[in-house]
Amino acid sequence: MDQVTISEEDRRQLGLWAADCAERVLPLFEAKAPDDTRPREALDALRAFTHTGKRTARLRAASWAGLKAAGEVDDPAAAAAARAACYAAAAPYIHALATPHQAKHIHGPAVYAALARELSAGEDSTVGDEELRWAIGHASPEVRGLIRLMPACAPGRSRLATLRHHLDSALRR
Repeated sequence: MDQVTISEEDRRQLGLWAADCAERVLPLFEAKAPDDTRPREALDALRAFTHTGKRTARLRAASWAGLKAAGEVDDPAAAAAARAACYAAAAPYIHALATPHQAKHIHGPAVYAALARELSAGEDSTVGDEELRWAIGHASPEVRGLIRLMPACAPGRSRLATLRHHLDSALRR
């Protein structure tokens, strides 16, 4: 396992991009669970990190709470939107290890946002692909640089794996 260098600015830029990706689909969760603020709080904690650069216990707890919210909502699109928020809030905790697992943490907010859009559109893959194009177009040089440090994502059989592979390949260009 190779060690890589990840600066605090890399983490901040990843956090900004991750929050932007997740916020695009958060209304899908909020429409199904209007009283559950955990995914929104996860993104609020992430936005605080992007301003202060401090990874706090609040940020970590908010990420885990967003994941719990995803498991409790009874709608696949809403659950994917909450997972996008969870992964976004966890983004600043990426480890300086070049592993497929760390790459998945970088991909998570955009991939789950694309899946949420797709599921909300009756599994229309063109909607998910469009959401990924947005994420790719808005990825900063720092986000692209982080992906290039990680092992390439292999193609898979599930739709989530396909989305992840497409995102990974595009961010490496």
